[in-house]
Amino acid sequence: MGEKLEGNRLWESSRMMLPEHKSRIWNDKREMLRRMKPVLNEQKLEEIEFTLALSLRSHVRVTVVLFDAFENKQLNGFVTSIHTHSREIKLQWAEEWKWIDVDDIVEAYIV
Repeated sequence: MGEKLEGNRLWESSRMMLPEHKSRIWNDKREMLRRMKPVLNEQKLEEIEFTLALSLRSHVRVTVVLFDAFENKQLNGFVTSIHTHSREIKLQWAEEWKWIDVDDIVEAYIV
């Protein structure tokens, strides 16, 4: 039991880690760090919807904060369309645009 194993000690070392194992460990840690989406109260939802409607009507720039499992993302632009039936907005900046689900927005404010 007390004998050391002979052979290639590099592969037998407990400190040696294959790249595949390292990436798997990193992915497992990221999975454990996932955040839960905050539950917004009615007042906060109304504020977000009001801000989005104001951007559409007055053509003012708005910043929306989108929930992501690892970190929130910010987008800045003009609301050019609102689909109430699918709860989506079209946010446009420069020559680009993106459809965003209103339920993914955790905060919106006028720039």
